[in-house]
Amino acid sequence: MKNLFQKKTAIAFCAVFFLTAVSIPVAFAQNSQAEIQFVEKLGAALEKGSLEQALEIFESIPAELKDDTELLCLKGSLLLSAGKIQEAGQTAALLLQKEPSNIDVLNLNFMVAKQKGDKVNKTKFIKQILAVEPYNPEANIELADEQALKKNWRNARDYYKKALAGDGTNEEALLGYGKMCYYMQNDKDAKDAFAKLYNINPLNPQVNAYLGKYEAENSQYKKAIEYIKTAIQLDPQNTDYWFDYGTWSRMLGDYAGAEAAWKQAVALEPEYFLGYAYLAGLYDEQERRDDALEYYRLTVEKNPQYYYAYESLGMYAWDAGKWSEAQTAFEQALKKNPNSISYKLMITACLYKQNKNLEMKAFTEGLMKNLPNRQGLEYKLVRMYHDRGGDADVAVNISKETNRTKKGRYLFYLALYYELTGKDSLAQKYYNEVTAMQSPMFFEYRMAQWASGIKK
Repeated sequence: MKNLFQKKTAIAFCAVFFLTAVSIPVAFAQNSQAEIQFVEKLGAALEKGSLEQALEIFESIPAELKDDTELLCLKGSLLLSAGKIQEAGQTAALLLQKEPSNIDVLNLNFMVAKQKGDKVNKTKFIKQILAVEPYNPEANIELADEQALKKNWRNARDYYKKALAGDGTNEEALLGYGKMCYYMQNDKDAKDAFAKLYNINPLNPQVNAYLGKYEAENSQYKKAIEYIKTAIQLDPQNTDYWFDYGTWSRMLGDYAGAEAAWKQAVALEPEYFLGYAYLAGLYDEQERRDDALEYYRLTVEKNPQYYYAYESLGMYAWDAGKWSEAQTAFEQALKKNPNSISYKLMITACLYKQNKNLEMKAFTEGLMKNLPNRQGLEYKLVRMYHDRGGDADVAVNISKETNRTKKGRYLFYLALYYELTGKDSLAQKYYNEVTAMQSPMFFEYRMAQWASGIKK
């Protein structure tokens, strides 16, 4: 029930007790004319959205109504909505002394304790409320929210279900129940809850977002985008909605739409790395190399622990002739995957490009010491770079390799060796062998394409 009073303003109490006062004869048929008039004034103020004006009306409350419990509960809820927690607490405490078993009084005290962050009293009042009303929506929703924060989806779902037993049209309970079912992959119940909520309030942004997710899961991206557009119109500051909008636009081949959506996500949360990562991948896919390099840089700048970006950053930095940057990126990638021969050889090549021969020799010596099989092809590849020789033996061994991915990688590093040592025709020969495989399951395949001048 995040920001309950901000969300509902006075609904929790006003709708139940007073906003129906516009048709007061039903709710207040037995009440005095003074009470009816007072409630009408409150209703008019609240319809205008003026909490302060509504609270000012209480200053001129008729004497006969000053001790009216329902009106005082309303006042307390309005004070909470206005952020006047201390005053709301005083009102709630006085009412509790007067009517300790009144469910509305208990609700008000529970809300005050929640706003204060008083967990002890909040729990106490929830227990008292549920003792009187086991299916009280607000109390059960609060317990559900607590379980949801702990990712106890099943327990949260059951509390939301109890809340719905008390009020089957409660929007928070329907949304919460649907979300928990969604997380538990109970799609039928989730869809039923979201559909019911949508029928009650088609302008609920979250239900539009979830309905969009289900459409996208069925590859109905156009329908998904219509839902997420509605969600964005209602809540344009929600970054998740922009991420979804971008993803589904991308699935439709709308690269410009995806780029615009993800840039908006970045604008909303400039310190969050994922928007940069999405854009980097999009530019990568479009062969916009300069943009890809820029956004892979931003990705790791915002989240240095996001190791998946370092490989791509290394590739694009190499492509741009940024040997030192490429080396650093591959070193970070190696930390994530310390057994990768690819990263080790790329670091070697980066050192070579920087003319750091002594450092390169020391690095490759260390690699060879840690490669136990001295007859293995990976050992021979490292030794070839270290000794600047033995390439003929390496080529023969590669020709015998049966694993397609390994063979492609090894061919790339043989080609790269020839490029570094100035044997361009041999380098191109082996780069062409890599690209002829048409098997882009390893990053070196892309680098071989670039070296061969081939566009995706």
